[in-house]
Amino acid sequence: MARRQLASPLPTARPLRLPASVTRVRPRQPAPVVRSLSAARIGAQVRALRMAADVSGGALAKTSGISASMLSRIERGLVSPSVETLERLANGLGVPASRFFGDQARRTDFCHVRAGQGVVVDRVGAVSDYRYELLGHLLSGNLFVEPYLVTLQPGADPYVTFQHPGLKFLYFLSGEVMYRYGGRTAEVRAGDSLLFDATALHGIETIHSGTVSYLSVVFTLRE
Repeated sequence: MARRQLASPLPTARPLRLPASVTRVRPRQPAPVVRSLSAARIGAQVRALRMAADVSGGALAKTSGISASMLSRIERGLVSPSVETLERLANGLGVPASRFFGDQARRTDFCHVRAGQGVVVDRVGAVSDYRYELLGHLLSGNLFVEPYLVTLQPGADPYVTFQHPGLKFLYFLSGEVMYRYGGRTAEVRAGDSLLFDATALHGIETIHSGTVSYLSVVFTLRE
């Protein structure tokens, strides 16, 4: 006896056709590039030093003996350059390799003082007629810098007992004086400069002529 064939419960069923957007084989997306923080910092330093030296990427790559594409990848922080590569780049830029590891991103102080807009610091006593105009102030870093424009008023007297920590640089803008540093003296006029350890007694011993003005910059280490 022949077996009875059961009818399909879905007599009108047809193969399901999925849209092409689903069945299409899509190319695999490249894995996202994960940049090393240290490589990114080194790359930023390399690029900053190259731009400061006004050197093109191609020129630096050629003088350093590396490919332009490798230099581009280094500057973008996509690769961690070897010590040998960093030495080549340092030689090409004329800087020590240690410059690539300076954390300049944290030193963001920038001070712009327009002409005549410095902060006038009041002086008392024997130097009350020495007009000190502070020309800038930086808060970051281990070096404390005090730049002043100093102008001697008509009633100013010589003063040779300045003494304080740090190094001092003086650049004379006008006038002519005799300047004393410890047991030494020097005739100083406009255009002359002095650089010395400020822990020794120093100052103007004699005012010869003209209105005396000079740029004074003191450098000390922060404690």
